[in-house]
Amino acid sequence: MAKRRLLLLLKPFDLYPVRPPNGLSGITNPKTLQVLSYLDGRRKVHKDAINFCQNILQKKSVDWKAVFRSNLSQPIHNVDLVVTIGGDGTLLQASHFMDDSIPVLGVNSDPTQAAEVEEFSDEFDATRSTGYLCAATVNNFEQILDGILECGKIPSELSRMSIRVNSQLVSSYALNDVLIAHPCPATVSRFSFRIRKDGQPCSPLVNCRSSGLRVSTAAGSTAAMLSAGGFAMPILSKDLQYMVREPISPGTGNSSLMHGVVRSDESMDMAWFCKQGLIYIDGSHVVYSIQHGDTIELSTKTPVLKSLVEQTLCIVANQHGKTTDASEDKFDNVSDMMNDNCSELTISGSMKYIHP
Repeated sequence: MAKRRLLLLLKPFDLYPVRPPNGLSGITNPKTLQVLSYLDGRRKVHKDAINFCQNILQKKSVDWKAVFRSNLSQPIHNVDLVVTIGGDGTLLQASHFMDDSIPVLGVNSDPTQAAEVEEFSDEFDATRSTGYLCAATVNNFEQILDGILECGKIPSELSRMSIRVNSQLVSSYALNDVLIAHPCPATVSRFSFRIRKDGQPCSPLVNCRSSGLRVSTAAGSTAAMLSAGGFAMPILSKDLQYMVREPISPGTGNSSLMHGVVRSDESMDMAWFCKQGLIYIDGSHVVYSIQHGDTIELSTKTPVLKSLVEQTLCIVANQHGKTTDASEDKFDNVSDMMNDNCSELTISGSMKYIHP
């Protein structure tokens, strides 16, 4: 039987501060020394996680290759599994180069330590990597990998968001969220939107002056959307959640429409009325420019991402079927009212180490 082919996608080390040539001994400011020592420790933990996972793969009957995520520029093909080592950002970047034919396993290389956060709470933020989308750490990587390779563990299907500008599909699908806003955060964003189903309007036209519009998938609902006052959705939901950011005098009639849900069989149509605008896809790494008069369509009618997710997230999703949190119940009423290029990255047959 042919060996499985794996791509190991790594968070780069240049995201961490460069250690001074003379080490940390030359740092005289105690506060600076404390923070740099902490960050240097994070770099070592990430490095050790990469080495650990590579050593595990060396023992398996697989062909694999390691690539830093910053060196990935072409769609991923001809592999059986992508393993990301870093955090959610590394998995998000991988998703932009993947279709629905290859599963991905995220390994959180540097999980947040609650005791550490508490210890340094009066000094600085010691939060490490959340890893919400990562099913593995070094503690269970081999067990989960064996479940995939030997037991055929089935990945979950995470909905993604398609973005069309003037009816043209943007090449990157959003796994987390999109933010549509003026390039200057101090400038008002002017736009309108409405929800459609089967090509027909099913909501009023909402005209907005605000700081922009954020739309998230279920997987992204625990990130910026939740921080802004949204609600967490079951990770396997196929709906979208939207929120107008800091609306200016929305008025009584429109205030209830500043935050809501776009169901899986619906889409959001938006018209942009500023000279400049940007669509940020899954953070700041993928950005698409728009201008006055452009139209944007958002929906989940797009290929899913096959991902191994933490089992407890799937259990919650299966128990609920759809979001039943009280914070979302009000959107059932809102919804009711609304309803009244391809190069290949081929993996060779030999192993290739990345030596941090």
